[in-house]
Amino acid sequence: MNNMQWVWSYIRNLKLSLFTAMFLVVVGSVISMFYPLLAGRLVDDVINKGHSELLLPLLGTMIGLMFLKSLIRYVYQMLCEKVSQQALFNLREELYKKLLSLDFDFFNNTRVGDIMARMTGDIEAFRHFLAFVVYNIVENMTLLLFAIYMMMQINVPITLILVVITFFIGIVTFRMSREVKPMFYEIRQSFSRLNSVVQENISGNRVVKAFAREDFEIEKFTIHNKDYNKRNMDSAKVWVKYLPIVDSLTSFLKVATLLVGGIFVMKGTFSLGDLIVFNGFLWMLDGPMRMSGWLINDVQRFVASSYKIREMLDAESKITNPPLQNAKKLQGYVRFDQVSFQFADSDQHVLKKVSFEAKPGQTVAILGATGSGKSTLVSLISRFYDASEGTLFIDHEDIRNLELRDLRSSISTVMQDIFLFSDTIEGNIAFSEPNATFSQVESIARIADAHNFIMKLNEGYDTIVGERGVGLSGGQKQRISLARALLRNASILILDDTTSAVDMETEFKIQQELKKIGSDMTIFVIAHRISSVMDADLILIMEHGEVIERGTHEELMKQEGYYYNVFREQLGDFNQQKAVS
Repeated sequence: MNNMQWVWSYIRNLKLSLFTAMFLVVVGSVISMFYPLLAGRLVDDVINKGHSELLLPLLGTMIGLMFLKSLIRYVYQMLCEKVSQQALFNLREELYKKLLSLDFDFFNNTRVGDIMARMTGDIEAFRHFLAFVVYNIVENMTLLLFAIYMMMQINVPITLILVVITFFIGIVTFRMSREVKPMFYEIRQSFSRLNSVVQENISGNRVVKAFAREDFEIEKFTIHNKDYNKRNMDSAKVWVKYLPIVDSLTSFLKVATLLVGGIFVMKGTFSLGDLIVFNGFLWMLDGPMRMSGWLINDVQRFVASSYKIREMLDAESKITNPPLQNAKKLQGYVRFDQVSFQFADSDQHVLKKVSFEAKPGQTVAILGATGSGKSTLVSLISRFYDASEGTLFIDHEDIRNLELRDLRSSISTVMQDIFLFSDTIEGNIAFSEPNATFSQVESIARIADAHNFIMKLNEGYDTIVGERGVGLSGGQKQRISLARALLRNASILILDDTTSAVDMETEFKIQQELKKIGSDMTIFVIAHRISSVMDADLILIMEHGEVIERGTHEELMKQEGYYYNVFREQLGDFNQQKAVS
């Protein structure tokens, strides 16, 4: 599918408005033909022949046509804007839906700044093409063709001379188009990189300030800014090279008309009125030729932006969704069968031959050093990634056969990287269940031990949380995130280092509350504190993607391995001896 076919797919339902606009563009261009003809009659009939009675009718006709053309121009510009805005709405909607359908792998390999550049600058080039470029191309082509036809009716030799000059202008603009096309793609790429730097610095401004690295980040921005500036200047140099030639040739159109036309007038083969008419039509050759440079510039910008937009629209999620089935809530039986995983761009396995099972009502704890594969393991349960080898079963069904919406609606996850929206605290908690009542939100906040600190805030549950939870402590954000996950009342609950930022007393309260409500849930807990996992039905110790120890707290203590050593470091010999006894 080429770019025009792709654009047509967004305006197919608006074709009546578009065709009406293009028809009016042609009508407006035809009306423009009458101005030189009427001007010629003013010279020949009114001035030269003295028919003064024709002056007012001719002037009235010219003024009437001017108002009519202005009205027509207003209508078709509004229609083009309507088409462009509706097409832009449809495209933006499709892009956003595509973004939400893509898997983690896409976002791992695509910069946020690049995505934002496509969602803003690139789709604006799409809108500009429909709202301005299309009708200008039609208008200038119509004027050019009609002008040549009308001039041929008046004087063939002069017209042929002008057509030859116009032909050379066309060659120059074509060469300019070929040179500038790859430059616009590079400009869009450079703009994406610049956008990414800005986005990263806005998101990470606290880190920059904490390490006093403002000068370094300014220098990094300057490098990308200079690159963007250079690529725009390279594009401008193409214009500098070709536009003077185009301007000179278009100016020569007037010179040739006056020179040759003047000779014909002096010879008596051409009336002064005809020369005025001819000169009036000349702007219809001159204007499109001058406009061609700007239009080529806009078209190439549109082509470069279209490539970037279509690249994202054509991106495919590696997580394939089976056909929609009858909605059902999963029970929560989970089984890993020799599951291994590696990222697409890596040769190393993050998980190696992991096997275990968890039944509804059980708690599985996962411990291990940083980078041992804990978070990756639980991300497979929500099918954020697919296993490279082996099979993961949910309720005795291969997870790849489950419809994604059914699967994920049965799972609640508190991720390690906590994200809160710029919304009220109540809105953040109710994000998982939008129809939840305030009493349900308040009740679940108490379970997550968040109610007390929320009520101490000025606006309570109506307090607006800053972007990414700015203004709240790490522990407060964790408890709000936990409440959000618990409100869903899912079959499977995944807690990825959920209580790392709270004190042990608060952690103990939360664990006691979870025991009350989690009797039917399958709970997966990733933690670094032994105190968080001692009561788990199954504890997995991971190292370099492999399960090196497994069992209950008592069983692992008897093995005197990794778990035993961590227990002694965190809780001491006394507690260890007490726990074993």
